[in-house]
Amino acid sequence: MRTAAVVGTGLIGTSIALALTRRGVAVHLDDADTTAARTAEALGAGSLRPPAEPVELAVLAVPPAHIGTVLARCQREGLAHAYTDVASVKSRPYEEVTAAGGDPASYLGGHPLAGSERSGPLAARADLFEGRPWVLTPSPRTHRAALNRGLELVSLCGGVPVIMDVAAHDRAVALTSHAPHLVSSALAARLEDAEAEHIRVSGQGLRDVTRIAAGEPALWADILEANADAVADVLEACAADLGRMVTVLRARRGADEQGRARATAELTELLRRGNRGHARVPQKPRSRPVEFVAVPVAVPDQPGALARLFSAVSEAGVNIEDVRIEHSLDRPRGLVELLVDPASLTGLRRVLDANGWAPQEEGRLVENR
Repeated sequence: MRTAAVVGTGLIGTSIALALTRRGVAVHLDDADTTAARTAEALGAGSLRPPAEPVELAVLAVPPAHIGTVLARCQREGLAHAYTDVASVKSRPYEEVTAAGGDPASYLGGHPLAGSERSGPLAARADLFEGRPWVLTPSPRTHRAALNRGLELVSLCGGVPVIMDVAAHDRAVALTSHAPHLVSSALAARLEDAEAEHIRVSGQGLRDVTRIAAGEPALWADILEANADAVADVLEACAADLGRMVTVLRARRGADEQGRARATAELTELLRRGNRGHARVPQKPRSRPVEFVAVPVAVPDQPGALARLFSAVSEAGVNIEDVRIEHSLDRPRGLVELLVDPASLTGLRRVLDANGWAPQEEGRLVENR
């Protein structure tokens, strides 16, 4: 691919443009928000000059509700030979493409499964899609040339292509993305009027669970509306579990010993179901579960401190399998937990000591699947 256009210069659009530009593709940027477009151009994501002739592929990085009309406009203007989008809902865009008078033959639905709770071009990264699934949803009317361009786009951005049916995609993301966002938001909403001392004692678990609640409300409202039925199905099933757990927890207070035992068994079974479900979430590919050692290290809240730590570990030839970071509320430092192979523990401690990084406690084993 030599030429492309990106319509919409938010986080995803600008990240795609940066990835393509890095691979030598001439990218033309377009956005109704001229400030965002100029910012993306300043970041090196492409040029605001219109292309002199149709580009090979146009990426529509606009909300689901606007894909049909934007596609029809771009096709009338002859912007590209093929088109794709990045919306996290696919059924609605396909319906609106036809309704808006667009040509579905040159259109391929797309959804890169990568993102951030931050938004806008300043949050964009050229490596955002590295190793991430990128769903493509060709319809029976999608030309092979459009599908090939979509596959090339995914390859250039470092993603992993996944071909899916439109309806199956929407059911999948309702379970794995959209409903989790609402659940996270519902829990985070409990914090709005919480007492300050209650929030003060919150731990990393709360930050993990509520992180995605920081997403842009207007964008998420549009996404959820476009996939409302599938999301409602998932939430209904979750609500049934939660309702049962509320009943069990309330009943424990006045229950006899046998009743409390039944309640404990129900609670335990739900937690076990959660364990089994979590175990199915894709992790770093491995042939079998591996036990790593977690080594916590205190890191000062200073520019470059984390980079110096990683550099020291890398120079020692120790591979960091995973990283967890927890910020201290009262002190100008954070706690970085390095997960490494147990065989690397001695070498890691040696390099940490030599560079003035003091481990906070003995390493503990953590199972990683």
